[in-house]
Amino acid sequence: MTRAHLDKQPHEVASMFDGVAANYDLTNDVLSLGQARLWRKEVARAVDARPAQKVLDLAAGTATSSLPFAATGAYVVPCDFSLGMLREGKRKHPWLPLTAGDATRLPFRDDTFDAVTISFGLRNVQDTDTALRELYRVTKPGGRVVICEFSQPVWGPFRTVYTEYLMRALPPVARAVSSNPEAYVYLAESIREWPDQPALAGLLQKAGWGRVAWRNLSGGIVALHRAFKDIEGGKDVEGGKDA
Repeated sequence: MTRAHLDKQPHEVASMFDGVAANYDLTNDVLSLGQARLWRKEVARAVDARPAQKVLDLAAGTATSSLPFAATGAYVVPCDFSLGMLREGKRKHPWLPLTAGDATRLPFRDDTFDAVTISFGLRNVQDTDTALRELYRVTKPGGRVVICEFSQPVWGPFRTVYTEYLMRALPPVARAVSSNPEAYVYLAESIREWPDQPALAGLLQKAGWGRVAWRNLSGGIVALHRAFKDIEGGKDVEGGKDA
């Protein structure tokens, strides 16, 4: 079975996601105990897409995450570098303009989008700093970025239980529901190695984003970070409450 390693070689990551595309949405719902749908709703609220706005949904996979933005009347571009995911997305949602693209070399002009967002995909990019700068580049001045990513639970005892679930319970569950359970071993390992909430906020600042803030979901299992491409700059960082 194909899986990626923590050096996140692009061809390995793309191949891994190609192999899980058919059952990806179902597997996510099962492994997250239904929380994935709630997280998508919170992303939609944070992005706050409006009619006629242009929204980039990066690492969109099968484009399920793009549907809430399209429902507002915004023009949403689902973008992913897994061709298997894009084919599955096109089969399910043929009206959406699914686009192949690498997060570190986005195929869009400067200042194109009113909002850019990436859910559970930034962790899989080999060069996080370059990806954040690329998102900044394609965002209009005054525009916003919303990142939804696995993070670190804020309560110590729960963090211990969660880590045990990731490393011990998740792989057996994945074997029961996924076409490529090895991909979910990588998932657990990559979550454990990912920066916590303040560290990701710092990376956003480093990439040029201003008014950086985050909010914890599900006790910090997931964190929503939002920031703006300020016309006049500004590098404030603000933590967030649980939700």
